Amino acid sequence: MNSLTCSAPAKLNLFLHVVGRRADGYHLLQTLFRFIDLNDTLHFNVRADGVVRRVNEIEGVPADADLVVRAARLLQRETGSTLGVDIQVDKRIPMGGGLGGGSSDAATTLLALNRLWNLHLSREKLMALGLTLGADVPVFVFGENAFAEGVGEQLQPYTLPAAWYVVLCPPVHVPTAQIFSHPELTRNTISMTMRALPKGEHFRACQNVGELRLGNDLQAVACGLYPEVAAYLAWLAKFAPALMTGSGACVFAEFATEAAAQAVWKKLPSGMRGFVARGLQQHPLKEFAA
Repeated sequence: MNSLTCSAPAKLNLFLHVVGRRADGYHLLQTLFRFIDLNDTLHFNVRADGVVRRVNEIEGVPADADLVVRAARLLQRETGSTLGVDIQVDKRIPMGGGLGGGSSDAATTLLALNRLWNLHLSREKLMALGLTLGADVPVFVFGENAFAEGVGEQLQPYTLPAAWYVVLCPPVHVPTAQIFSHPELTRNTISMTMRALPKGEHFRACQNVGELRLGNDLQAVACGLYPEVAAYLAWLAKFAPALMTGSGACVFAEFATEAAAQAVWKKLPSGMRGFVARGLQQHPLKEFAA
C-alpha cells in the first residue's frame, strides 16, 4: 500500500470547565469531546526518499509549521523510518474556531502513516506522541467520544445519543493563548467525576448536573473580547441552549433530529455563516491502531 485518503473529523466540546492550573502554567480541564461529520480530507502518497512535503498551499499556514508535517517528521524521528510522504490537505473545517481541525489533521496523519509506513505503533504510543503536538490531538487518536481530564489527555470513552448540531462560525479568529492567559478567566470550577454526568443516552449539552451547570468557562472571556461571538450565541440561543466550543470562536446548539436542526438553519440571517452537522459515535479511523 503506497497511498491512502483519510478523513479528519471536527469536534465539539459539549462542555469545558477549567478546574485548576498546574505549576508549569498548563490549565487543568474537564470536557466532553464529540466528533461531528464535518471533516478535512487528507491524501497521503508514500515517498522512498524520506522527504515529507505538504503539496498544497493553505492560507496562513506555512508548510513547515503545519501539524501534519510536524506529525510526520515526529514519526520519522521516533521510529527511524526512512520513508517519506506527500500530503495534500483539503480543508473544510474552519481554522481558529475551536473545532480541532489542526489537531484532527495531525492525528489522522499519525494514524495513516503508522499504517502506510508499517510502523505498528500502539494507539497508546500514538496518543503520547500526539500530546507533544497539542492537547487535543490524543482524543482524535483515541477514536471515541470521550470525557477528558488533565490538559485533555486523560480520556474515558463516553457513549452519546444521536444528535444534530447547528454550528455557527463568527468572522473572528480567537487565539487560544489569549483566552487562557486572560486575568478574568475562571479557573476554579468544581471538579466532577464522569459518573456524575447523565447517562450517555440522556446527555444534552448546556444542562445542569446537580448545582453545576455544564458550560464553557472560556466563553465569557471570549464574548467580552469578541462581541461577534456573543452576538452569534444570542441568535442561536433563541432556538436552543447554545454554547461556544473550545476557546472559540464557533458556537453550537444541539437538536435531536436533522429536521429540527435544518429548520433553525433555514432561519439563519444572510450575514451569518455556519453549517449543520451530525454527531458521530466514533472516529472514522478508529480501527487504524490497536
